[in-house]
Amino acid sequence: MTASTTTRLSRRPRAGVGGAGQRRAGLAGLAFVLPGFALYALVMLYPALQALLISLRDYNIVPGASSPWIGFDHYRHALGDAVLRRSFVNAVFYTALTVPAQVVIGLFLAVLLDAKLPGRTLFRVLFYLPVVTSWVVVSLLFQYLFATDRGFVNWILTDVLHVAGDNINWLGDRWPAMITISLLGIWKGVGWAMLIFLAALTGVPRELHEAAAIDGASNAARFRHVSLPLIRGALATVVILLTIGGFNVFTSVLLMTGDDPLNEKQVPLTYMYQQAFSFLDFGYGSAISFLLTLVVLALAALQFVFSQRRVRAMLT
Repeated sequence: MTASTTTRLSRRPRAGVGGAGQRRAGLAGLAFVLPGFALYALVMLYPALQALLISLRDYNIVPGASSPWIGFDHYRHALGDAVLRRSFVNAVFYTALTVPAQVVIGLFLAVLLDAKLPGRTLFRVLFYLPVVTSWVVVSLLFQYLFATDRGFVNWILTDVLHVAGDNINWLGDRWPAMITISLLGIWKGVGWAMLIFLAALTGVPRELHEAAAIDGASNAARFRHVSLPLIRGALATVVILLTIGGFNVFTSVLLMTGDDPLNEKQVPLTYMYQQAFSFLDFGYGSAISFLLTLVVLALAALQFVFSQRRVRAMLT
């Protein structure tokens, strides 16, 4: 055996060393993942599985009482429930009103605050402040502002501007109530959308804007052809998350509408809450929650596929 052959053999890795190293690395990664997954399974997966089982039974909350298996009866009842259909219509109205408004206003504010303006840090804090404010606090605030008899908005419209002859029942009627709740959702959530868009805009290379400016592009043209294509991922993420949040609206509806004997202002989560905790029909309430989950997942999947197609079309 020559010296060169001996040298090559000595440099060759020993059998099994690479495989053992990979196994150790895999076990180390698994050790990091398992605690988080265990917590997720305990807090999320196990309750979700229990809720699914409850939705398939005529669940009795009394300890020791029987909860007979009824299969998909709750789901069949939900498909024919007029109040549940109305609640989904209200959620669609709320989402269709709040999501475009938050995206447009949030993007507009992000573009303004991305420029070098005096006091922009203060404005960022002011616009983001409603996001971190409690839903309970802002819901009670809007309930006071839009109250029928002594509300600030009605006082402005009737006594100051004289554009309304009588007080508007903002929170008592269905569509005025949904508009009021949507205004609250826009005001509270626009700062979050602004922050996401602002983070995306700061990642756009300044060199591209400078090159476009040298070519004579206006500010609007630079935003359309430089910034907007590079923040499409953030835009798709914001739309998907806001849509999920729109269908999950709960606290503001529950607090602002109050007693709703005709169930005109229900949304899926408030109707689920009513069935489960007011009527103690936990089986039907769980079925409503799973139907809402399926609807939200389907919408998120459609939006994701649509956004991916637009990204691929832009790159080709």
